[in-house]
Parts: sequence; C-alpha cells; structure tokens
Amino acid sequence: MRIPLFHVDAFACRAHSGNPAAVCLLDSWLDDELLRKVAAENNLPATAFLVPADGGYRLRWFTTHCEIRLCGHASLAAGFVLLNLLQPSMEVARFETKHGGTLEVRRADQAFEMNFPARPPKASPMGPDQLIQATGIRTTPVEIVEANETWIAVFADASAVAAAVPDFELLAKLHPYAVAITAPGQPEDFVSRYFAPSYGIPEDQVTGSLHCALTPYWSRRLGKERLKARQLSARGGELTCEMAGDRVLLTGNAILTMQGTMQI
Repeated sequence: MRIPLFHVDAFACRAHSGNPAAVCLLDSWLDDELLRKVAAENNLPATAFLVPADGGYRLRWFTTHCEIRLCGHASLAAGFVLLNLLQPSMEVARFETKHGGTLEVRRADQAFEMNFPARPPKASPMGPDQLIQATGIRTTPVEIVEANETWIAVFADASAVAAAVPDFELLAKLHPYAVAITAPGQPEDFVSRYFAPSYGIPEDQVTGSLHCALTPYWSRRLGKERLKARQLSARGGELTCEMAGDRVLLTGNAILTMQGTMQI
C-alpha cells in the first residue's frame, strides 16, 4: 500500500529552519505499531497521521518512539498541507484528537493560525533534585512551574537559556516529564528551549504544544495578550502567541520540503 507523504518545516521563515514534520494521509487507521514504524522511517521529530471523518479529519501524532498527546508543529504542518496543497478552497482545517479535543488551523495573511487549548502552568516546588542540574544552567531559576507533564524552569536572562548545555541522560530519568527552560527575550517577548529525550526528542526545534503553557504564563507576567516568541534551538523558530479566553492562538509559517508517497 502506498500513502501520500509530505515533509514540512513548521514555524519556519525559510527552508531547513523551524521544526520538520511529516504528514501522512490514510483512508483508515492502521495498527498503532505500524504507525510508530512509519514515524520511525520518516525519522523526523513528529509525524502527523490524518484520517477523513465527519467533514474534517482525525489527527494523531507519533515520534520515532511513541504516540504523543499534543503536537503543535505537526498540526501546523497538517493544516498547511490541507489548506495550501490539497484543499485550497477550504478556509479552516479542523482536526479531532484523542487528548486535545478539536483543533483548528486557518490562514492568517501569509501565515497560519492554530487554535489550541490553553494550559496555564501551576506553581510547583523546585521540582526533582536533578532538574536544575539536568538543564545545564548554573544560575538559580526565578521559579519552576508545571504543565502537561512538563517542568518549566523560568530564568531571568535569555542568555542563560541560549547557553544551556543540558544533560540528556539526567533529563531522560525525569520521564514521563519533559523539561522546558524559558526567560524574557529581546526583541521577542520571551524565549524558550524544550527537552524530551525519553520520547525520542533530545531537544525539540520549535514546540507548539509548549506554548499552550508559556502563552498564559508570559501573558500574565508581562500584561500582554499578544506576544512574540522564539525557540532558541539549533534551527530556531518564531511564532506569535495570543490569549483567546481558554484557548491560545499560535501563528507561524510553514514551508514544503518534500512531497511523494511511502510504501507501507
């Protein structure tokens, strides 16, 4: 069986930047282990699988290791494929997911806007003893918060986030928790990095789902509804974040890098 396959750089202003994702179109769901093997074959941070349903699509995401509950950049890639390539007359791509409810991607000028659930982080004790050591930052964080099984260490200076050399072995021991580090930015409103080695993603390039938590956090701290964000990974990525009640609107660009079919 051959299935349509697309590779897309999400949250990217040019090819080979942002976060790469694969998008696979299916007629019906395959066995979960086969889906994981397809994602492993793609060997990208995430693969989005789409199945038509009820006038929209059902959407699931897999890393090379496992299924994940929410993925922003692969959702942006899926929306880009539908709105730009397959159904250009469609205004909004709607996706039903197992854990994130209904998600939407729509055109926003030359970019794409995603409507995701807000997940405000909760204040937390200082986290596991090895957390700060695992981040590779020697300065003490301003605070540590938690959201969606992610420890978020907040620092005062973006340079500390940029210079961090994380210990991936220690980070993996925090499973099922991932770890993010963040700080105020300039000229961006805030910057971040995200590590999830136990899920097959030592450092993610641009993490849309993380911004479901960072947007309400920095919106409250900075007193702004609309913010500019940058993830300080090797490839880098930019997005605009906006609060909309109990939702967040995440806007970014996407670029097609490959289109074809895959034999499975």
